[in-house]
Amino acid sequence: MCLGVPMKIVSRDGDMAMAEIDGVSREASLMLLADEVFPGDYIIVHAGFAISKVDEGYAEETLRLMREVFSPEDMQ
Repeated sequence: MCLGVPMKIVSRDGDMAMAEIDGVSREASLMLLADEVFPGDYIIVHAGFAISKVDEGYAEETLRLMREVFSPEDMQ
């Protein structure tokens, strides 16, 4: 299964961004995005690439659902 994860951009250097969610940071290429993005914006990251820009409400709701589905309690 492949998932794109909503992450918040914390910094940007050219076509690369450092994005973070739940204390986990990842570098993501911005080369595939048509939209301009800045620190504070949310992006969907898949395989090291930002594949879309999303608004904060959508990102937070998606993360809530992902946490619910993939909760550690379900793995026992």
